[in-house]
Amino acid sequence: MRIAIVSDIHGNLPALEAVVSDLARRGVDVVVNLGDSLSGPLLPLATARYLMARDWVQLAGNHERQILHPHQRTASDTYAHAQLGEAELAWLATLPQQHRLAADVLLCHGTPRSDHEYFLETVEQGGARMATAAEIDARLAGADDVGAALALIACGHSHVPRAMRASAGSLIVNPGSVGLQAYDDDHLHYHTMQTGAPDARYAIAERGAAGWSAALIAVPYDWRPMAALAARNGRPDWAHAIATGYALQH
Repeated sequence: MRIAIVSDIHGNLPALEAVVSDLARRGVDVVVNLGDSLSGPLLPLATARYLMARDWVQLAGNHERQILHPHQRTASDTYAHAQLGEAELAWLATLPQQHRLAADVLLCHGTPRSDHEYFLETVEQGGARMATAAEIDARLAGADDVGAALALIACGHSHVPRAMRASAGSLIVNPGSVGLQAYDDDHLHYHTMQTGAPDARYAIAERGAAGWSAALIAVPYDWRPMAALAARNGRPDWAHAIATGYALQH
């Protein structure tokens, strides 16, 4: 079984199209989208219509929730909401927060207990760092029926490509972000997340005789139109992140 994992598209349709073209030549059995698909100053409507036409397993991330609830919206959510029509908003409302792809395979956006929590990173005063084994185990304990011995968990949210194992051996894979390679955030404490390259990111997880393995993939694409669009829409932070993979420092 080969699973292509995409997440955090954020309305960057050209990046998504580059990923889809790349994964098509690699041969996968299923594509899963872990959410945060539309929020941002780019192409939310076109991206929504593209995704609605796909036979993928698709989740809601925290930004889907925020787009649908006016009191939770950020500037990026407000922009996306204004571009979407009734059909797209209704589709967002149908997306689940998590999905059991197989008895031992769980898909979520953040962690099983929260769509706004990093699984493989921890935010503390001074910034973000890689999570410890104990922190990962505690977050995994939020999964329903954890006694079923999950072998693979796919998560997103942090935009950082990473594959780590829980103490019991479960492989936890974050494919990184398709559409936004850096950002800064003040949730919990101020921190930045960045990959240092503009390439679109996704992952392929494969079940083999010895268990699950994962490949983290970077796909080049022409990012210049999306960086220019972000700048025109008053978001120099997004323009810089899309062009460089680094967060615009405050």
